[in-house]
Amino acid sequence: MLIQWYPGHMHKASKEIKETLPNIDLLIEILDARIPFSSQNPMLAQLRGDKPTIRVLSKTDLADPELTRQWQAHLELEQGVKTLAVTTQHPDKIRQIIDLCGKMLPEKTEANKVIRTMIMGIPNVGKSTIINVLAGRTIAKTGNEPAVTKMQQRINLQNNIVLSDTPGVLWPNVENRNSGYRLAVTGAIKDTAFQHDDIALFALDYLLKAYPNLLQTRYQLADLPTDATNTLQAIGQKRGCLRAGRQVDQDKAAKLFLTELRAGTLGPISLETPEMVAAEMVELAAIREEKAAKKAARKRR
Repeated sequence: MLIQWYPGHMHKASKEIKETLPNIDLLIEILDARIPFSSQNPMLAQLRGDKPTIRVLSKTDLADPELTRQWQAHLELEQGVKTLAVTTQHPDKIRQIIDLCGKMLPEKTEANKVIRTMIMGIPNVGKSTIINVLAGRTIAKTGNEPAVTKMQQRINLQNNIVLSDTPGVLWPNVENRNSGYRLAVTGAIKDTAFQHDDIALFALDYLLKAYPNLLQTRYQLADLPTDATNTLQAIGQKRGCLRAGRQVDQDKAAKLFLTELRAGTLGPISLETPEMVAAEMVELAAIREEKAAKKAARKRR
């Protein structure tokens, strides 16, 4: 199933971003450290051109630290891109963004000129909290629900830096099925847009391969099942997510599991690796070619 969530205010925000971008000197894109690829907005990749870009990996306290390092090295292979791994628990690290802006545009800094920046990120990635730290005061609304910020605002920071804040935006077509699921798993997509058990089974299938010990320890499972369905059943049994007749309430078990995964209760987990994503892009390219061939065939008829 392809998971999509693109409410009207996101369409409006995307249009405003496109209109503002030509006047911006430097981009700051906030990524979820657990899903650095899936949380990148492809629209930005198309519109960025050669603008210097800081990719901030947020929520690193929830992510696998080794994979975060791998992702930073991978992202910095792109021309004009620097990365910074942060967590809201260490505001001093977040404040390094201001210094990095100056270092990436030394000619502006030396001439004491204003550096116009734009900060972007998917919903619920921690962007508003980062803005409040940079500004040194509460400016942006924060919350655990996606899509809290609904309009652009301009904020004056230190060192002659002006920051344009944008609402958290997704994109109208998440082509990679796996990316859609990962966005849902981490809470970037509103829970009303999918079935909890469907998302939980996707996450469990990955965790059984990548982090079996964390699952076994968290849910105190003497014998860890080898498949996602039975693992969700075992979690439901352990946590008392039961209906009449002691049958597992799969939706309730899924909600409990997703809540704990998102909160980092299972431990530091990353949901994708550079190698995984490379393989998925090859598969997606083949799907695109197949669709294009079918479309061309229909036109010839």
